[in-house]
This record gives sequence, structure tokens and C-alpha cells, in this order.
Amino acid sequence: MGSRVELFEQIRRDRELEGLSLRALAAKHRVHRRTVKQALESAVPPARKQPEGRPAPALGAQREWIDGILIADRDVPRKQRHTAKRIWERLRDERGVVVSERQVRRYVRERRAQLGELVDEVFVPLCAEPAAEAEVDWGEAIAVIAGVTTKVHLFLMRSCFSGACFVQAHLRETQQAFLEGHVAALEFFEGAFGVVRYDNLSSAVAKVLKGRRRLETDRFVALRSHYLYESRFTRVGKQGAHEKGGVEGDVGRFRRAYLVPVPEVASLAELNELIAAACITDLKRTIRGRRETVGAALSRELALLRPLPAEPFDTCEHASPRVDSKALATVRQNQYSLPVRLAGLRVAARIGAREIVFMHDGREVARHERLQGRYEVSAQLDHYLELLALKPGALARSLALRQERERGQWPECFDLLWQAITAKLDASHAARQMVDVLMLVRDHGLERVELAVRGALAAGAHDGHAVAVLADRAADREQAQTLIGLEPRLAATERPEPDLSGYDQLLGREAAR
Repeated sequence: MGSRVELFEQIRRDRELEGLSLRALAAKHRVHRRTVKQALESAVPPARKQPEGRPAPALGAQREWIDGILIADRDVPRKQRHTAKRIWERLRDERGVVVSERQVRRYVRERRAQLGELVDEVFVPLCAEPAAEAEVDWGEAIAVIAGVTTKVHLFLMRSCFSGACFVQAHLRETQQAFLEGHVAALEFFEGAFGVVRYDNLSSAVAKVLKGRRRLETDRFVALRSHYLYESRFTRVGKQGAHEKGGVEGDVGRFRRAYLVPVPEVASLAELNELIAAACITDLKRTIRGRRETVGAALSRELALLRPLPAEPFDTCEHASPRVDSKALATVRQNQYSLPVRLAGLRVAARIGAREIVFMHDGREVARHERLQGRYEVSAQLDHYLELLALKPGALARSLALRQERERGQWPECFDLLWQAITAKLDASHAARQMVDVLMLVRDHGLERVELAVRGALAAGAHDGHAVAVLADRAADREQAQTLIGLEPRLAATERPEPDLSGYDQLLGREAAR
């Protein structure tokens, strides 16, 4: 069956070529004579008449009540105004009116338009120049980290021109995470944009003033000054989200594309490695309506970005806590272990969003993953080895050992060796030998010592000294193997015999004197 235009064409053609009457044309094409007259008058069919609105008896009596709600809502905060669905629910529950939700939605939409309210906000299509502007926002996602389902916060920076997006995961939306995200994002883009647009997040805005003016935080101003870009802030509330719709949309798009199914990782660092790889893969996509990929557009933009300073912005906070009698330093209501030799001294702490680094006399003495709660303790067994050598009985019940097990850094073979030594010696001497084994990790690394422990167990040598011998032998073998890859002139073992004739001549001259 052809279209209505084709039908009109056949009627007009039959009339012209065969001279058929109106009745004959109507019978031949099985249409009303009125349609035949329309076809003969014009080759283009007339527009169909719009159906007239049918009465809605169920809703008709309630229209005045609905109008009263819509007018009263003008004095109510926007987030607590009636939606069309809520009006339909009240009609059903309070007034017992049986009417379709669709009919209520249609009427509410029409009445709001008549009352001068914007039913749907209308937007102006925008375009961006290369390197001119970027947008920043936070998003949320779920990941399984070390077997625990964890909510992570995603920092996003998106180029408005190319659409390239940098993403980094943090456990909390702190100002330090905000600053670290900026530093990493600008390194990803290899330059700074002219303008970066934000909503009114507390990491950047200390106080919202009248209009577009903002009182910004000192550390945010320092970051902006370091990279010499301008900051602009959106309007407060839902309207402001539409002013940076690109990054708002990328939050959900990136999450659906690369974090589904829910990733399972051993640590936050591993999750960020997966996200970093996803950011590179994301450059291959093509935004609808464009002819080049995001990566191709970014390559044209990179040359126009402001070069980065020689040194990145220092995002860390600084503190100087004192190490207590348990070799713990308190930072932001959490405690972190340090080597026992530092007990009673002050150390310098560089506090980042994800880790804390402790320094003493200009050298790094400890590094911990930052704790996100309060009154928690992070202890590393290596910091207590010198003390445990004097108090070996404390090893089994030490907090540091328990946390090593929880982090998966205590091999199962260490427990087997410990049990075998305890079967021969008393508990104190067995613990002392285990401390000696742990001391080997400093020189040989955990992997080599673990292999030495497995070798000692296989040989039936249940002794800490045997582990030390095997670890030293493994180190010697590895050192010997490093000579295999030398150049032939350096690896040659045959050398000419030394000639001592010249030395004999010197002896003869000395005797002649």
C-alpha cells in the first residue's frame, strides 16, 4: 500500500489519461468521492485535522482544586512543590477520584505553562575553543576493595573542547583529594586551561556571596595562582548543574562504561590504575555529531594549553607530631607507627589525601596509607623489630602482626615455620628466631625470604639460621646471574698471563746500586 501522495498521483493520472468520472475514480481506488475531489484540486494531500479535545468528566470537576494547588505552590520552596505524580496520588487517596496519571500530567503541564512557569528549561547550544575551558565535578561509584564493598568518590575534569575526561578515585571528598585531583588532571592534559568551571563545592568556596561572587578558600586560591588559570562558579542549586552539563553527563557515562560490572580490586591504588587505563581507552570514542575522535581533538588542543610549572603544586598539609612511647604519632585523630628509635622525638608529617609520609632529619622514615576514620591505628611490623628482638614474647600478640595478616602481607609459610620452631624450642626462643627471619626482609625483600622459608621447610631445617643461609645463597645466585648479560669484552674470562720481566729488571738495577 502506497502513501497518500502516491494515491493522489494515481487518481490524477487516471483522470488525465482515461477521463474517468468522479464516481468511477472513487470505485476504482476504493475511496470517497470527497478524496477524489481533493486529489484533482491539488497534488499534495491536505493536512489532517487535529482531533478536538474530548471532555474528561473524572478530571473536570477537580480542575479547580488542582489550580489551587499550583497557585499555592508559588510560595513554597521549589524542592517541596507538588509534582504531577503527587497531585495524582492525592486525587486518588484523598478525594477518591479514578483518573489516569497521564491525564493529570497533561493537565498540570498545560496549566503551569498558562500560569507563566517554565515547565522545562530551554538551553542554548554552546561551543568551546581549544584550551579555553574545562569543567570539574565529583561523582560516586561502588567498588569492592580488599573484599569490602566501598563507596568511592570520583574526581572528574573534562575538556569542553575535546571532551577528554580525567577521572581519579578517592575515599572521601576532602579538599586535599580535590587539590590532588587537579594536579593529576593537569599532568594528564599536559597543560592548564584558561578557565575551569566549578559548582559551589566547599573545597573551593568558603562563602557564597551575592550573584556570582564567591569567597574562595586560601588553598584553592594558591592552587589557581600556581597554575595561573581563572575559576568560574555556577549558580546555586539545580540551575547551576546545567551550566556544566558536559562533566555532569560524563559522571554517569564513565561509570556505566568502565565501572560496570562493579570492579573488584585489592587496593584503591589498583582501582586508580584501572581508571587511568580507562581514561586512555576513552580517548578512542567519537562524540555524536563530530567527525574526529576525542583523542584527535585533544591532540590539537594540547599545543595551546598553558605550560605547567616546573614543580607541581604541593597539595599536602604539614604537621610535626611527637612519637609516643608506643612508637605512634597522632595525625588528624588517627595514629601511625614509626621506627621505635624515634620514640619521644618530633617528626615532620606530609599529609596527603591517600597517604601520609613521615620525615626525620630530612629523610623518609615511614609511609602509611591514610586512615579515613577516627581514632584508628595503622601499625607496620618492621617498625618494631628492634624492640621485639628484646621482647620476643610480644610478637604473637602485637597489633602490628595482626594488621600484617589483615593486609595479606604475612605469608602462610611463616606460621608453619614458627610452629615447627616452637615444637623444638620454647615460645620465647621461637619468637626470637622469627624476629631474625623478619629482619632478613629488610635486606632481601619479602619474596626472597618467603622462598627461603619454603626451602627450609622442604628440607626439614626448622631453624631461623637455615633461612638466613638460604636467603644469602639466593642473593649470591641472583648477583651472579646479573653478569650473564654483560658485553662480550666485559664478560671474557681468559686474560693474558702477567709478565714480570720488567719487575725483575727493576730488582737488578736496585742490586747494582
